[in-house]
Amino acid sequence: MPVRSKDQRPGVPRPPRRRTSVQTVHSHSPHLPISSETSAGGIVVDIRDGIPYAALIARRNRAGRIEWCLPKGHLEGKETPEEAALREVAEETGINGRIIRHLASIDYWFSGSDRRVHKVVHHYLMGFVSGEISVEGDPDHEAEDAAWIPLKSVSQRLAYPNERRIVSIALDLLYRDL
Repeated sequence: MPVRSKDQRPGVPRPPRRRTSVQTVHSHSPHLPISSETSAGGIVVDIRDGIPYAALIARRNRAGRIEWCLPKGHLEGKETPEEAALREVAEETGINGRIIRHLASIDYWFSGSDRRVHKVVHHYLMGFVSGEISVEGDPDHEAEDAAWIPLKSVSQRLAYPNERRIVSIALDLLYRDL
């Protein structure tokens, strides 16, 4: 009969041997600190001759290309998401709106050079109250252009799939009773 070590039970493999030298593991991607950001914005709709139009803005992405998107931005101070959405839309488009209802919130992660960011963006359906479409009031000068686009065509212009889903929700709400 074979001799068995006292440490080894039948059917259980022997643990791997420990290395006697010290190994240092160098990571090429150190863990980045995590921060949270909250933004708000939405779709401002104005109906002209029975056709709903939405206000969009154009921004440059990191590669320098123009991307059309929904107006939005960070909450400031003790602002609620609703207050920030109205302010950001007014700054980036020149349009004053009123909130009709919350559409959805988008939750995603991205990495910068010094941190990972967990971002939540609250989107609202808004009705046009006043103003002329313009990017002149954008304090950050992020918006390069703003335009009224027929709501049914907005998804074709938007750069981000999550924003296209937000527009789909708005379309369903506006057209569900027709």
